[in-house]
Amino acid sequence: MAKRYRYAFAKKKEAGKGKLSAGLAVASFLLFLTAVLLSFFLEGKYGFIVGSVSLFAALLSVYGFIMGLLSFSEENCKHHTSVIGSITNGFITVGWIFLFLMGV
Repeated sequence: MAKRYRYAFAKKKEAGKGKLSAGLAVASFLLFLTAVLLSFFLEGKYGFIVGSVSLFAALLSVYGFIMGLLSFSEENCKHHTSVIGSITNGFITVGWIFLFLMGV
């Protein structure tokens, strides 16, 4: 009779910084929508408010990208949210840079 092997897989948690990175991507995108709606409803007035919301959202996406990259160094955990957060924050950061350069 053949010997039966029993495998046990340890359940791994998601990386904590990866969750933070994905959350910051969502927050940055929501702040982008907020800035667009503020600009629309204020009819172009109070540009400093829209600019400050946009700058804060851009800084959040940069910080989220950095946290996503740092989360890959965590051991014994899954990195699904790290990948999603890093890629999403990277695209959002490039989008913010493009948007700011169009305004210059």
